[in-house]
Amino acid sequence: MPMTARLRLRSWRDSDLEPFAALNADPRVREFFPSLQTRQESAESMQYIRDHFRQRGFGLWAVEVIGGAPFIGFIGLSVPSFDAPFMPCVELGYRLAFDHWGRGYATEGARAAIAFGFATIGLAEIVAMTAVGNERSRRVMARMGMTRNVTDDFDHPNIVAGHPLRRHVLYRLTAVDWAVSLTVTGAPLR
Repeated sequence: MPMTARLRLRSWRDSDLEPFAALNADPRVREFFPSLQTRQESAESMQYIRDHFRQRGFGLWAVEVIGGAPFIGFIGLSVPSFDAPFMPCVELGYRLAFDHWGRGYATEGARAAIAFGFATIGLAEIVAMTAVGNERSRRVMARMGMTRNVTDDFDHPNIVAGHPLRRHVLYRLTAVDWAVSLTVTGAPLR
């Protein structure tokens, strides 16, 4: 499992449910989702994440701050469960508790997840997506070296027509571009 200077990306523990449910019930964290999640919905989501690991060998890791918070959210890679023109794909995902925003954790963990995807499991491309207005998340995607082509923007099929969050942007990063960034800078694009 990936580690960074400050973060451990690890398997989920039963004890992660309470802080996971708390972050999913926080309107600041769920600003760009259609709704908050109940504790039961968070438990189902956590089980879905664990099942994804068992089925695919990778997924969204629980994140802890080394020597600090035992659970601050998740970062990792997953295969989306909906149909879209860019499918099949592997998506970079991250969701952190509000108290841990603004410290660079999403960027740091996303770098480790991308390196795992390209160097360890040999993916050809990784995508990331979010609602059009989610500028914070889009900045993380750009720091990863991911690029957006407006022709890839799409209406998320799991969000009802007419909902203001339905329109999503898609960012992409290929293994070739990631490898070039390593060659040029000695480190992934920032």
